[in-house]
Amino acid sequence: MPTAEKIDRVAELKASIEGSAALLLTDYRGLTVSEISELRRSLGEAETSLAVVKNTLMQLAVAEAGMQELRELLSGPSAVAFVGGDPVAAAKKISAAAKQFPALVVKGGWMDGRMLSAEEARALADLDSREVMLSKIAGMLKAEMSRAASMFQATQSRFLGLLEAFKDKAPGEAVIEENESAAIEETTVEEAVADEPDEERSGDGAGDGNDEGEE
Repeated sequence: MPTAEKIDRVAELKASIEGSAALLLTDYRGLTVSEISELRRSLGEAETSLAVVKNTLMQLAVAEAGMQELRELLSGPSAVAFVGGDPVAAAKKISAAAKQFPALVVKGGWMDGRMLSAEEARALADLDSREVMLSKIAGMLKAEMSRAASMFQATQSRFLGLLEAFKDKAPGEAVIEENESAAIEETTVEEAVADEPDEERSGDGAGDGNDEGEE
């Protein structure tokens, strides 16, 4: 029957699991106390805590946290890195420690709702850290903004060029329109005069006829 101390420890482990962005499991067999302390200090720089755990208690904790798959990795001496920050940064710290202390072995991990094999966990160290990725994204956004600004300036210059061309062309078009209007007006006047009846001529003819009748 589990003691109250074990129950409390399982609860602590479960809380640590649920509060972590990722877990990285290692076999620390062969490491000295000072080397483990140095690894803890290094991981602390990546917002990660390292805990040497009893496999039986950790198995209960991962089962309660819904990570039963991790139970197969909990054999032999186990030290778990509870990652509170960037998993890539933590993986880089562990990778650097493994080069310094060859006895340190990565067994696997857990991230984004699934178990990581030992190879996948080690591969995290080869990825860009969050800071580097953010820097690259910022650079890409800056490049896109510069490109958009250049395109806007080119469009603006083209528009201004079209306006200048329109101004240069507009006076000639105005003269043509005035000439066309004058020609139309002149034609209209001529047609009106040609169609108007000769009232004075008709009046003179009628007057002569009446005078001859009176005589």
